[in-house]
Amino acid sequence: MEQSFKNRYAMAFVLITVMINSIGFGIIIPVLPDLVRELKPETPEHELGRYMAGMTFVFAIMQFVFMPIIGALSDKYGRRPIMLLSLFGLSLDYFLLAFAPFIFLLFVARAISGALGATFSTANAYIADISPPETRAQNFALVGAAFGVGFMIGPAIGGILGDPEKFLGSIANPRLPFFAAGVLCLLNFTLGFFVLPETHKLKNRREFKWSRANPIGALNSLRNISNAKGLIFVLFLLAAAHTVYPTTYTISTQVKLGWTSGDVGMSLLAFGIASFIVQAGIIRVVLPRTGLFWGGTIGMIAAIIAYAGMGFANAGWVIYFMGIFAALAGFYNPALTNMMSSRVSESEQGELQGAIGAAQGLALIAGPLIMGPAFEIFAKEGTSYYQPGAPFLAAALLSVLSIMTFFIVTTKEDRTRILPTAASVPPSAELGE
Repeated sequence: MEQSFKNRYAMAFVLITVMINSIGFGIIIPVLPDLVRELKPETPEHELGRYMAGMTFVFAIMQFVFMPIIGALSDKYGRRPIMLLSLFGLSLDYFLLAFAPFIFLLFVARAISGALGATFSTANAYIADISPPETRAQNFALVGAAFGVGFMIGPAIGGILGDPEKFLGSIANPRLPFFAAGVLCLLNFTLGFFVLPETHKLKNRREFKWSRANPIGALNSLRNISNAKGLIFVLFLLAAAHTVYPTTYTISTQVKLGWTSGDVGMSLLAFGIASFIVQAGIIRVVLPRTGLFWGGTIGMIAAIIAYAGMGFANAGWVIYFMGIFAALAGFYNPALTNMMSSRVSESEQGELQGAIGAAQGLALIAGPLIMGPAFEIFAKEGTSYYQPGAPFLAAALLSVLSIMTFFIVTTKEDRTRILPTAASVPPSAELGE
């Protein structure tokens, strides 16, 4: 009985932590460009792309490097100290963003956030520790749902707290959302200090080894999964395209449509609600009927329409309408993941997940290197090729390349296979989507 209560506390805290972390991640999206403008007022609008891309790139690099390290540390020292240390560090990181007097400190803060944001691997380890095999999948789905709910709420909070023109008047400013995120993380740390149990038993601890904590090990898994390499490349292209949202969505809509951070936050809230409806309901009904191949195709076509529509949008309602297609793009992630899983043996499933994680991590690094320069080049006023939506058009081209590759690497059997029940469809766990 005592163990059951202990596990419930751990489960509840992990879900709260994941939600608060995703709120913190979402809070900064609408207001980070305004903070850059405050610190670098002489910067032309089109050059904001290099700062946004640079900070997204630094975040992704640090997350890619530190995710296996944090996972290995939690295997040696336990989940509780690593989780609490990361939460305390994240709270300090947000306060650094709130009070940063120099642009350089924004990059330092994003690097810290990327490293400590890898606590999602510790959260998943908590779930694995406390969940019996028969409920593990459902509990992982709850983690995905907690992330999704947090990411819906975060941008709205950021837009409200950071936009003096629409909501809180003179109280609102670009730094207030970062302060709010820091307070949330600090409260989460305080709660965890008193209620979070340790779930990783001493007998299951293992020594820290760089061979396991080395991110290169994840890259090696890409070479070993021969049956799914083509589909992993498709997922890489789609994940790279998706980086257009954290990198340039805010500055693109602000330059093209004159949106404020509040407008951006409300639009992302609407996208989050639509995405939640698709992933929590529509996918689980439709995908078993269409099959994985056609479900993935639907998702990729929807992504192309969404990116192209946002790229050429000249009114706010177009962005909202394209958000429907952006939500439907959520079909491709569970379809591709399920297809890849069916191509490898049971003994290779763990390695497959490592390969998928490595591919997505590399995409998060590569994507900003495309989106940032695309905005900087094409958002310069007075040029004959002026198009602030260029990053979205680049994302659309990457998605076109992905669907072409998808048709090449799939077989006739893939295109005719139908799933027997909705229960076989794994929940989508796509970040930032």
